[in-house]
Parts: sequence; C-alpha cells; structure tokens
Amino acid sequence: MRRKNILIMGAAGRDFHNFNVCFRNNPNYNVVAFTATQIPNIAGRKYPKELAGNLYQDGIPIYGEKNLEFLISKYNIDEVVFSYSDVSHEYIMHKASLVIKAGANFKLLGSNSTMLKSSKPVIAICAVRTGCGKSQTTRKVASILKEMGYKIAIIRHPMPYGDLKKQILQKFNSVEDFKKYNCTIEEIEEYEHHILNGNTVYAGVDYELILREAERETDIILWDGGNNDIPFYKPDLYITIVDPHRANHEVKYFPGEINFIASDVIIINKIDTANPMDIQVVRDNISKYNPDAIVIEAASPIIVNEYKKIKGKNVIVVEDGPTLTHGEMSYGAGKIAAEKYGAKEIIDPRPWLSGKIKETFQKYPNTGNIIPAMGYSGKQIEDLEKTINQIPAELVITGTPIDLSKIIKINKPMVRVYYDIQEIGYPDLKTVIKDFLNKK
Repeated sequence: MRRKNILIMGAAGRDFHNFNVCFRNNPNYNVVAFTATQIPNIAGRKYPKELAGNLYQDGIPIYGEKNLEFLISKYNIDEVVFSYSDVSHEYIMHKASLVIKAGANFKLLGSNSTMLKSSKPVIAICAVRTGCGKSQTTRKVASILKEMGYKIAIIRHPMPYGDLKKQILQKFNSVEDFKKYNCTIEEIEEYEHHILNGNTVYAGVDYELILREAERETDIILWDGGNNDIPFYKPDLYITIVDPHRANHEVKYFPGEINFIASDVIIINKIDTANPMDIQVVRDNISKYNPDAIVIEAASPIIVNEYKKIKGKNVIVVEDGPTLTHGEMSYGAGKIAAEKYGAKEIIDPRPWLSGKIKETFQKYPNTGNIIPAMGYSGKQIEDLEKTINQIPAELVITGTPIDLSKIIKINKPMVRVYYDIQEIGYPDLKTVIKDFLNKK
C-alpha cells in the first residue's frame, strides 16, 4: 500500500508538534506540506530535515493557507490534519467543508495521540481563549510551588518564528537569552516575567526532547499554554482560565472547549471588571458542561504606579497583540486604565498607521482605537515604533506584559499597566495545589 499523503494546517506551533509525535517516523504517511495562517512570515519556509527526520531528507515546505485547495489537488492529498488553535466552531467547519469539497478527508487528532507522558507530575495552565490570564496564573502557580520547596520547570507552548534549526530546544535562564535566541516581542512577553521571577523557561520545536531535558532538572513540570490550545503533555492537574468578558466563548471555540470540559479546575478570571450577568453565564456553563470541576473565582486588578500622569491627557493605548487580533478583544488592561484614571481621550491611531501595523488593522478591523503590540518580525517592530511616534499624543499607556521601551524608542512619556491574578474566597490555588500534591 502507498503511503497516505498528508497536509497539516497550522500556525507554527501545534502543527509541528503533531507532526513530530504522529507522523515524523511513521512509514504509513507522507506529509507533503504544512500550511500557515495567523502568524506572519511563516509561509515560504521549510520544516527542516534536521527536525523532519529520515523520511524527509529535503524537509517539508510551508505554504500560505490560501493555497489549500490547490495543494490538495496538486499533491493528491488524502487527509488534511487541522492543527492550530483559537478558532470558532463555525470557522473550523468551514475549513472542513472546503477540504471535503476538494476531495480530502478532514482530521482532528485526539489527546491520546498528541499528549506526551512525563515521568514527573505535570500541572497544565490552559484557557478557553487567548488573553484570559494564563500567564499571570502560571506565575502564581509557580510562586506557590517554589514556596512549598519544589523545583519547577516552566515549559511554554511553542512560538518558533525564527530559524527552526536553532530553536529545536531553547532554555531561558536570563534576559540575555532573548538576544541569544533572537526572540520576538511575542516571545519576550511570555518569558520575561518568569525569568525575572527566577524561573527557568523551556520552549522550542521538539517537545519530547524539551520534556526529557526538563525532567532531569526538576520536581514538577508546569505547562504554560498558548492561545486556547490543549496541553502537549498529559496533565496530572488540569487548570483552565475562563474570561467572562467573552462569555459563552468557552463552548464556542476550538480547542478551548476541550480545555473547558476536561479540566480539574476552572478559574473564572476578571470578575472585578466583567458584567455580573456574563459571569453567571460562565457559571451556568460550568454547571452544564463540567459540573465536577473545582471552581475558583478571581480578579485581575490593574496596577499603574504613575496613574496621576493619565488624568486629562490625550493618550495612545497599546495592548497585547494576540489578545486583540485572533483573540478578538477590542480592549485590554491599558484601555481600562485610561478610562479608570481619567484620560481625556484615547486617540484613534488609524490615520497614522505605518506599514505592517496598517496591515494588521486591515486584517483585524475590530481592533478599533487600540494599537496591538505586534512584533513577529523586525519590520513589524519598526512599524510599531513609527506608528506610536507619529501620533500626536501626550502619553502612551501600555498594557503589554513587557516594557516596550526596551524594544522600541518611544518619543513621548509612557506609563505601564501591570496585572496579576487575585483569587477571591475559597478554594484558592494554594489549597487546590496542596491537595493535589498530597494525593500524588
């Protein structure tokens, strides 16, 4: 029998992992191509032979997803494997319809096929959408475990946007490692707080290799998820964050709904700023779809050390990029701070947009008058700086997880917005983690 021709639809993350664990050394399959979306500058590259294995001596080409139907026809594709996250159920079925119309099977891979088993306990932090508060929750869990005397390794969902051969296994112990690995803004946003808190972060492309390396040096693996993807490792304690600002998204988006119904613990975050009716919608969905889950309610209070500078000012607001784009939020902590502390006006940046940032607004028009901190490439970073600097504002408010002034030169005063998770009542994270470890 001939090998089945496979095409993997991805966005430079889950797609590579699915290939590595299910197809790389499997003689029954021939992975002809990857397609790419969501993340710029991925298409046109190759998944290199150093990662692809002996069956793929020339590597595997990566095309833009717009070529999907053409590729199915040209390469006689038998199965298309959907392998990216943070999309609506309607979106994914439209893709399925397109694939089936073109003649191929449409396939989703299950957790048994894709979750690797660790020799150490695994605590996974996931979400139902991007921008729910995974990072702050992971920081809190890491702090609790360290206080209890455990040595932890934080393994972050992949963001391999550079040279894949150099990103097979990355280990971050200091901020100097960002330059070593030529990190994007999006990567630094996820790693910096962990590093400053004294934790080691692992990331890369080959997540079995990463896991085995981390297991040698740690007591507990802490999976820091990306978007609303499910874990790459089988969790022993499965924690999912829900955002009531996007109530009902927990049952309408893939694969976030899997996290929602599979979790041991569900955290309803941001209840300090969400509508009480939306919070109740989330509670009702938990009762309906995952009634056995432990429920923790939490606030995400914002902290602005220089809040007095905001009052009466015409401001620019810059927020976390993925939260505004495919996360479909039209605001974040920066906008909340602007309104809370009395900014005169949030200036609409659209008349001054430059280059790649202008393209982002065209692709995601619901971004509105907030600038997403896009930095997947040097050109995006350059255009972000240019856009901010040519807007006639008195102040820049940044709700991004990192200090943007370390990445770009801003020609006007800037204040940062910080936020951490704050559990309300009991059970809280410390109680849940103690109970879990006592049982383990």
